[in-house]
Amino acid sequence: MIKPQSLGQVALIGLTTAYLLAVYFLPSQVWMGFTINALAMAIVALSWNVTGGFGGLSSFGHAAMYGTGAYASAVLQVQFGVNAWVSFGAGILAGAAMGAFIGALSFRYGLKGSYFALVTLAFAEVLRICASAFEITGAGRGLQLTLEPGLATLQFNNDRTLTYTLLLITVAIVMGLTTWMKYSRFGAHLVAVRENEDAARALGIDTYRVKVTAMAISGAFGGLAGAIYLQLWLFIDSTVVYGVSISVIALIGPIIGGAGTVWGPLVGTLGLHLLGEGAKTLLHDAPGLNFVLYAVVLIAALRFLPQGLMGLAGRIGTFRRKGGDDA
Repeated sequence: MIKPQSLGQVALIGLTTAYLLAVYFLPSQVWMGFTINALAMAIVALSWNVTGGFGGLSSFGHAAMYGTGAYASAVLQVQFGVNAWVSFGAGILAGAAMGAFIGALSFRYGLKGSYFALVTLAFAEVLRICASAFEITGAGRGLQLTLEPGLATLQFNNDRTLTYTLLLITVAIVMGLTTWMKYSRFGAHLVAVRENEDAARALGIDTYRVKVTAMAISGAFGGLAGAIYLQLWLFIDSTVVYGVSISVIALIGPIIGGAGTVWGPLVGTLGLHLLGEGAKTLLHDAPGLNFVLYAVVLIAALRFLPQGLMGLAGRIGTFRRKGGDDA
């Protein structure tokens, strides 16, 4: 039986799932293209949720892992002619390695809170500068993949429905792994670190190892998202994949949807993209509008929805159940 507090959340999840399935039947391909972009960003949001949602390790520079995954895959394919599948896997590993490195360095010196957030932001900016400076990463020109549609090259741009389906499957896998992690022993340790790190350490939990592992997992998901971006657009540039906008979307999606929940990052990212596209349509692509909108939405969410849309849906479900019991 569904618990009373989860009725509203089930309804919200059902609505999200219905939309994702309805995209297949909508007459305009614009919706599918829009949702493909949103799903790609949802993976970044899910990666942030591992550390920021479950572990309370808020990162302001998740683009560091995202961009590293994209560039690792691109350099291997463009500069060394490595197979796309191998390069894709390397992008995931590179993202994990970058996450572990940032975590190991930061937590070795006890950085937390705003200090940790600023360090991650600094890493993303340093990596952006480095990618713009070296020839192997395309210097300021970026890197362009050769258009060769097919399974061997992981390029499905000529079949948008297949691309959408593969992205849905990928998001489902990431969410499945997130669910497993949340209810595993490691997930319990991560939550303990979030709630009270000193108490967790007193209970015998190796908090340093837990946090570095969380950063590595988060980095793997971020690297996955970066590699997907490369295969979708066949071109990367340091100002894009290491840009502030990636880090902003990574943290706003989970906050809007519900940090620390499995569905929150997906719900929040979809809602944020729908809101952004609607505003662009009404205001004719006003420059910088997206960042202004993100700021307003973030402030409103922090003020009125501390538990995000999933938390709000849970409260609505509880309220309605209580109302029915009283009647």
